[in-house]
Amino acid sequence: MTGQGVTAPPDWITFENVSKSFGPVEVLRDVSFGIRRGEVHALLGENGAGKSTLMKMLGGYHAPSSGQVWLDGQPVHFRSSRDAEAEGIVLIHQEFNLAEDLTVAQNIYLGHEPGGLLIDDAAMRRGAAEALARLSITLDPRTLVRHLSVPQKQLVEIAKALSRQARVLIMDEPTATLTLHETNTLLGLIRQLRDSGVTVLYISHKLDEVGQIADRVTVLRDGRYVTTRDAADLSQQQMANLMVGRELEDMFPPRLSPQPQERLRVTGLNVPGWSRDLSFGVRAGEVLGFAGLVGSGRTESFEGLFGLRPHTVGSVTVDGQPRRIRNPSDAARAGLVYLSEDRKGKGLLVDFALTPNLTLMTLEVYAKPLLDVQAEKTAMIRAAEEHHIRSGRLDVTASALSGGNQQKLALARILERHPDVIVLDEPTRGVDVGAKREIYHLIHGLAAAGKAVIVISSELPELLGLCHRLLIMHGGRLVGNLSGAELTEHEVIQYVTGLKRDDPAQITRDPQEPPYVHA
Repeated sequence: MTGQGVTAPPDWITFENVSKSFGPVEVLRDVSFGIRRGEVHALLGENGAGKSTLMKMLGGYHAPSSGQVWLDGQPVHFRSSRDAEAEGIVLIHQEFNLAEDLTVAQNIYLGHEPGGLLIDDAAMRRGAAEALARLSITLDPRTLVRHLSVPQKQLVEIAKALSRQARVLIMDEPTATLTLHETNTLLGLIRQLRDSGVTVLYISHKLDEVGQIADRVTVLRDGRYVTTRDAADLSQQQMANLMVGRELEDMFPPRLSPQPQERLRVTGLNVPGWSRDLSFGVRAGEVLGFAGLVGSGRTESFEGLFGLRPHTVGSVTVDGQPRRIRNPSDAARAGLVYLSEDRKGKGLLVDFALTPNLTLMTLEVYAKPLLDVQAEKTAMIRAAEEHHIRSGRLDVTASALSGGNQQKLALARILERHPDVIVLDEPTRGVDVGAKREIYHLIHGLAAAGKAVIVISSELPELLGLCHRLLIMHGGRLVGNLSGAELTEHEVIQYVTGLKRDDPAQITRDPQEPPYVHA
């Protein structure tokens, strides 16, 4: 099944004519390819291509509708993830699978507690500390998971999988929430696992990582197998083109010059424990980026501004008018909306249908007082067309959508308010290259329409490609205000790591002063 010639090693895992349907929706169609023992095999494809579904079949969470999965020449029929784990196959989910009210150690050993009926808590803490140390994580195993940040939860998921002594480790977007340092540590660990004979199946939309870590790459498109290639033979552009089935150009649209009108001005924003004395402004037509390492206070500052965290603020001015924002409803009435980085936890009601997710923030438009179901349906059809939300049917729940389409739905929901200031926190996390391009062009269109857009992102190429200006946070404070020729990767890294810091007067300068003109 390798198709690599007689000298290629045999496949250890084989998917043979595998198909999977959920009701009338066919997610995978006649997929066949093989995976070798002890390789890092990347699985690429746009959101909805079927990657996660295929890996969940290998991990024991789904059974094929037809076809067969083979392991070391033997057919396997896993009834549960426990069956798969018994064969050494462990899946790290894209969405967290942690118990919020248990400790880090209890989560790592959940279902595999040492000591039997009398659980050995000390052994559990020691084992958890060892698993965390492999990832260079400084984290108390006694900490409740609910008190962790999103990146810390991701690392706990990885530590949990490592504790299972896997022969096959399936990683679904493992670095989506990680810093550059954390990502490099993880990639180094994956190389060690491969060298020790562990097979790693790696799903990621970060093609630079795939190029660094993968031995071979398999591409799926629309639920069908496309090709398997040696990773060394493919550039990032070639990978992207194989995923979308066409030449992918103009990832970032050209930036237009911002308008003179200041849309938002914030002074003296403080979020206890996270940020101090933040002051900034953003103009109509401007895309303003917020950069910084995880823990620098970017997300927490805006959660405070929108009333989602305790905070104090000197003043908030929208289009020249002072505003008091105590909660997201106050913000929405003032023309400000916020898209959370936690799409499933705070962005969508994943067990609800698409339509109520879309109209939840604008119910007063559709309920006067009785709900106008037809008007809601019309709005959903319009939003699906405008934002390219692909679901096959519109009467499914949000959980049935791929990650990229869930993100488009979350974007459509906040834009239903017709806001003037849009804050997007990690807008393309876990989103494929084609959907990223669509979101980037949406942001460009919002700016061109005179909106002010603030983008918080951990992806530096994204910030450099999208933004007119970057405000950089370090240790809860603004340390840099970069624009024009200053917007380089080297310069930004100097600030986010604390090696450089601007004079406070330079950081809080009026955004109208520099001539932010871009081709």
